[in-house]
Amino acid sequence: MTNLQIKQSLFERCQSYVQQRIDTARQAMQAAQESANMEEKSSAGDKYETGRAMAQLERDRHAQLLAEALKLSQDLAKINVEKQYETVQPGSLIVTNRGIFFISTSVGKLTLDGQDYFAISSAAPIGQALAGKRAGESATFNRMTYQIERVC
Repeated sequence: MTNLQIKQSLFERCQSYVQQRIDTARQAMQAAQESANMEEKSSAGDKYETGRAMAQLERDRHAQLLAEALKLSQDLAKINVEKQYETVQPGSLIVTNRGIFFISTSVGKLTLDGQDYFAISSAAPIGQALAGKRAGESATFNRMTYQIERVC
């Protein structure tokens, strides 16, 4: 696979991951809303109000998760994987002595054709340590030195 094909494949996997988070949050919000709507008024009014309040809190929690996932989706939409990068920035693929990183969103380890890649956010501590570096430079993170062999 070429570097462009690798980046495109990793990017698609990141998009799938984010879309799954969006779908899951939406489904959970809907389930919490339906649960709140199904609560029946009983003679024990406090129980009814408590159940509705708890369902609303659950819905709000999932709404926050949805907002975060939508933000990740917006961040991904700004990435150009077709561009060849010389410095570490969103959309770049970085080959180091300690692994290969794809600067996109924090998905974690992805495996393509038996090779491990780490999809990380530029806001992640390791992403910040690598940001702006070029091939031949190094970055230190967690007392470990990452020698940058190539930036694509």
